[in-house]
Amino acid sequence: MRIAHVTAGAGHMYCGSCLRDQTLANALAKAGHEVVLMPVYTPTRTDDGTHDPGRVFLGGINMFLQEHFVLFRKIPKRFDRLLDAPPLLRLATRRGVSVNPARLGHMTVSMLQGIDGPMRKEVIELVAYLRDVVRPEIVSLPNSLLISLAPAIKAALPVPICCTLQGEDVFLEGLGEPYRRDSLSLIRAHAASVDEFVAVSQFGAGAMAAYLGLDRARIKVVPLGVQTAGHEASGGNADPFTLGYLARIVPEKGLHVLCEAYRRLRSRADLPPSRLWAAGYLAPEHRSYLASVQRSVAEWGLADEFHYVGEVDRVGKLAFLRGLSLFSVPATKDDQKGLFLLEAMASGVPVVQPRRGAFVEIVEATGGGVLVPPDDLDSLADAVLDLCRNAERRKALGAAAYAGVREHYSAERMLEATLEVYRALVGA
Repeated sequence: MRIAHVTAGAGHMYCGSCLRDQTLANALAKAGHEVVLMPVYTPTRTDDGTHDPGRVFLGGINMFLQEHFVLFRKIPKRFDRLLDAPPLLRLATRRGVSVNPARLGHMTVSMLQGIDGPMRKEVIELVAYLRDVVRPEIVSLPNSLLISLAPAIKAALPVPICCTLQGEDVFLEGLGEPYRRDSLSLIRAHAASVDEFVAVSQFGAGAMAAYLGLDRARIKVVPLGVQTAGHEASGGNADPFTLGYLARIVPEKGLHVLCEAYRRLRSRADLPPSRLWAAGYLAPEHRSYLASVQRSVAEWGLADEFHYVGEVDRVGKLAFLRGLSLFSVPATKDDQKGLFLLEAMASGVPVVQPRRGAFVEIVEATGGGVLVPPDDLDSLADAVLDLCRNAERRKALGAAAYAGVREHYSAERMLEATLEVYRALVGA
């Protein structure tokens, strides 16, 4: 099968959607399918060092210029190619890019207008490349924010189109009005051009059906899968006891919540020696947030026990996870993915998570952790303390996590579920 996978880059940020797209593309290629990855906005960054194809579509620099200056909507293609060159885009995003929806409302609406908006020239070029060069049997879009490509592709190619849903509602809710309303209206209008929607969790399927006004029957669920090779079964046996966090450093992921829970733990006289490690991408706009967390930890007299190791590539991630006893990302909003849980569990590290979003189905399917009431600091601290004191239970949960990810959330399982959707669409 020849498959075109559009994938949205996020500059220098390690993006969960990019990691999922690359893992799936690698699995499809390994199974003998021909996969063409088509990055848009910026080159994608993956933690295994995989390089992008040599071309980026809808380049971020070009999009910005065409959004703000009509002249750039008419420049020749050869100048577009220069602006879309991956080295230039990497240089432009080397200090990070803002993904703050409050700043991207107008641009989001322009993109969702597709061939009827300012990005018409760029959309037509991408579709022409699909039609004349790639000639796919199926096209996959990475999220509903790129759904405006669907009608243009349909008009040029008689092939089915899949659109993955990965929690875009959080971004859309942050746009503010009138951009949120206009974006939702455009997404719903373009939805008719999509043959199948794919959600990455059961929770996500229900949430996005309600949010976008889609018939739930139009959404198939293909759970996330991780590449388990390289993950060792640590079993949460790190010494001293080490509580870990690995996710983007943003308020909604709850690093400040985890630090407060740790403070409450350290107030217990019978707590053995322990520490709190955090890792993950830090965008420029969230540096002040991390600084405030670090100040609080220092004020509590725990600065020596808290360490932010920065963002980590795959080698660094595996080493980080091997050093953990327990893992928690106490998010304050519902999460449709939970990729960070799967990565921790793949290394045999048990988790403590709030009972919200996709966390529930992941923990229940694997048996690799404990669920606590959301936004309940005392319950979170008590669950961590219980597992800190009970090494045998921690070991058992870690073993269940290790096995459960391989049974339910491996790259191979994601491949099987994806091919089931694709084959039904192409009639194979």
